[in-house]
Amino acid sequence: MTDIYRFLASNEALIYILLAIGGLFAFRWLWKSWREWQMSVYKLEREFSTRRLGQSAAVSILIAILFCVEFFIASFIIPGLPADVFLSTPTLDLLATPTGTLSPEMMTQFAAQPPPVAGASTAGCVPDQVMLTSPEPGEEVQGTVELIGTVNVSNFGFYKYEVAAQGSDTWATISAGREARINGSLGLWDTTALTPGDYQLRLVVTDNQGKSLSPCVVPVRVKAQE
Repeated sequence: MTDIYRFLASNEALIYILLAIGGLFAFRWLWKSWREWQMSVYKLEREFSTRRLGQSAAVSILIAILFCVEFFIASFIIPGLPADVFLSTPTLDLLATPTGTLSPEMMTQFAAQPPPVAGASTAGCVPDQVMLTSPEPGEEVQGTVELIGTVNVSNFGFYKYEVAAQGSDTWATISAGREARINGSLGLWDTTALTPGDYQLRLVVTDNQGKSLSPCVVPVRVKAQE
C-alpha cells in the first residue's frame, strides 16, 4: 500500500493532467450522446442513442470518481503519513531508532574517526530555499538541540537531517519531515549519545520526483554534558 501512496504522491500533477484530458473527452462524448438522444425520433435510433448515453455517462462518472479519490488521498491521507514512507535511501532503517538517537554501532564508528578538522564552513546552503540557521557554523551544542532552518523549494517532497563525524562520509539519519518550513523548526537533535567532538550536520531536501538537491552542511561541535 505504501508503494501506491508513494506513486500517487510523486505523480500527483501528472495524474491530474491525465484525468483532466480524459474528462474533457468523456464529457464531450456525454454531451454529444445527450444531444443525439434528445434528437432521436425512431425507436431503434433512440435505443442506440440511449446505449451511447449510458456508456458516456459511466466513463464520465468513473473519471470524476478517480479525480475525487486522488484529491482525497493527496490532500488528507498522504500528509498524515510518516516521512519514512517516502524515504528510499539506505538510511531508512536508521529512522527506526527514536528521533535524535543513533545506534551504538554508529557511536563506536564516530569515536574511531580522525581528529576534527578546523576552519570548516557551510556548503550547499541556499538562502530562502535550503538553509540551516540554527545551530550556526562552528557553534558548540549539547543536550537536545532544536534545528531551525528553511525548506522551501519547488516540487517539494520531503527533507531529512543527518549527522557525521568531521571528515567522515558516513551519515546517520536523525529524522525527517514532509512539510515545508521558512525559518522554522525542522525537528530535534539529541546529542547526548555522541562522543564530544566536531561533527557535520546536513539538511537534505528531496523533490516529489525522488531527486535529492544539494545538501546544506553545517559544522558544529558537540560538548560534553556538564
